[in-house]
Amino acid sequence: MSEIVYFEDVAVGDRSEFGPLTISREEIIAFAQQFDPQPFHLSDEGAAETHFGSLASSGWHTTALSMKMIVAEWQRNPGVQPASLGALGVDELRWLRPVRPGDTLRGLSEVIEVKASRSRPEMGSVKSHVTLFNQRDEPVLSMKPIAMFRTRPA
Repeated sequence: MSEIVYFEDVAVGDRSEFGPLTISREEIIAFAQQFDPQPFHLSDEGAAETHFGSLASSGWHTTALSMKMIVAEWQRNPGVQPASLGALGVDELRWLRPVRPGDTLRGLSEVIEVKASRSRPEMGSVKSHVTLFNQRDEPVLSMKPIAMFRTRPA
């Protein structure tokens, strides 16, 4: 039987880890070609004359990879699923270091706020602080997503 994690089951201080995921040169370039075709995301040559020096993943790609790893973690444990209703947005998104081809990313999420909806009793919001790290344990991304969770049925 599947356990659903409802809004009431989430508490400030809850932590979860996700990943790892290794990113390839081909993935960086493919994402950039479609969504962020700046020279430093497309080739080493295009990045050579910038502060990056060599190919770097788009910050948007790194952000998308965080979601990919979070969902993959849910899929690894199909018996426990969040009662997710999407998200309200992301506060304080920061790209702290470039992500390079061959980097292996992992993430840590900690709940920092839970708030019941006043106007929608069937849901509440959960704000977390998410940090992605590379294989050297250097933070590469920090953000505070605000997810919506369904409340436990009456």
